[in-house]
Amino acid sequence: MHEVNVGRKMLADYRSIVPKDLMAEIDELGERLRGRKVLHVNATAFGGGVAEILYTLVPLVSDVGLEAHWQILTAPPEFFNVTKSFHNGLQGHQVDFPPEAQALYEEVCRTNAAELTHPYDFVVIHDPQPLAMRNFAVRDEDHATWWIWRCHIDTSNPDRALYEYLLPSINRYDSAVYTLADYVPEGLSVPVREIAPTIDPLAPKNMQLSTEDATYIVRQFGIDVTRPLLLQVSRFDPWKDPLGVVDVYRTVKAKYSDVQLALVGSMASDDPEGWDYLERVIAYVGGDPDVFILSNLDNVGSVEINAFQSHADVILQKSTREGFGLTVSEGLWKGRPVIGGAVGGIPLQIEDGVNGYLVNSAAECAERCLQVLNDPLRHREMALRGKEKVRREFLTPRLLRDDLRLFADLEDGRIRP
Repeated sequence: MHEVNVGRKMLADYRSIVPKDLMAEIDELGERLRGRKVLHVNATAFGGGVAEILYTLVPLVSDVGLEAHWQILTAPPEFFNVTKSFHNGLQGHQVDFPPEAQALYEEVCRTNAAELTHPYDFVVIHDPQPLAMRNFAVRDEDHATWWIWRCHIDTSNPDRALYEYLLPSINRYDSAVYTLADYVPEGLSVPVREIAPTIDPLAPKNMQLSTEDATYIVRQFGIDVTRPLLLQVSRFDPWKDPLGVVDVYRTVKAKYSDVQLALVGSMASDDPEGWDYLERVIAYVGGDPDVFILSNLDNVGSVEINAFQSHADVILQKSTREGFGLTVSEGLWKGRPVIGGAVGGIPLQIEDGVNGYLVNSAAECAERCLQVLNDPLRHREMALRGKEKVRREFLTPRLLRDDLRLFADLEDGRIRP
């Protein structure tokens, strides 16, 4: 496995942003757990929501008095083909996982587990890629280690054969964490916590940009900043429905001929299907000069995404399945109107008609886009209500508090299998 260098962050920098009682509880829990060693393990250090969360969470855990580390799996490319199929299967697709795929998966997890020689107090395993490491970790009789599986995806209706294969591995953990209770499948014998993800308000992706800076950055990518812009930020993945977003844009353009669309994503090392789907999206767009398809391959990084979100007239997250959807909170935090699919964790963030809109089809999404474009002032007020909801519920210190609570409860015996 490879250690990820996360640098340093200080909790004190967030004190003027989040509620005081939350900060006080974090201080108390940090003192209670001082010196404990925590390891987070996932598949990639860039290109996905888990990595974004850990870049902030891990250094903050250390800042409050624990010793936190983050490592990523060492694995051949074909391993990620297998685990991408696991990801799809857990979200409801019927998938094949022949014996040779199982053997590769287990061998990679066995090899990486053998590298866990440091005595950690808490090991947090993220998503299915490293899940089976728990099966092969050597138990230290002189040091108790609590193992936590953190599932970031919607597993409410998994492929049953795949789930039955993975279930014994999940049940070896001391606790499992899901975003929603609805995601917890039948058959789990481990205690479950519900903990929603969060965004970092001080990260380059979410820090406040001036209107002038956002406009300047967006203009560099060929966007006409005097014309309306629809935006979706997501991986190029069928679950994110970028083809449906193109359909929304085409419907809106029939009434707003000057509207533009930007599809902004990132190509992640643990998502081999993303490259093929990107080509499919490009073909579907058909060379429309008012549609911009951008990614990290076009030098779109965190600040650039921030600029697009800060500038867009409407932000979309038209997912058909969604574990949480960090880009929803990101858009709300920028004070922009956000329209999301009424699936998964998106309704946690958007109260329909109050701080954004929830939709179930491309036609409904297009109608909401037109409402926003026709009445920007009313929807600006709606968007500001969304920003306040994010401030109260979906900023990193709240996730830090929830994780520390879980660690303390495991140690104190308040969570038992």
